[in-house]
Amino acid sequence: MVQVAAALLFALAAGLGLTVILAMLKSNGDAILSALAGEGAFPADAAPQPGPANVIKLRPSAPRRHISRAITARPQLSHAA
Repeated sequence: MVQVAAALLFALAAGLGLTVILAMLKSNGDAILSALAGEGAFPADAAPQPGPANVIKLRPSAPRRHISRAITARPQLSHAA
């Protein structure tokens, strides 16, 4: 009985998945098929073309100084105290 219910649920899930795939193909079939063919959904002429890069000059920052910090030892206290 449990095996029959599992088989019916599996068939229902497979049918639902197939229905979703067919609905996607129906609504976006041209874009999906052109992407699968390697052409892409958009023509290459409409893509932005690269141009010369804009160079941004940054002002130099001051040199960093290494600051040593003194480490103070604290007495170890027990958590039970």
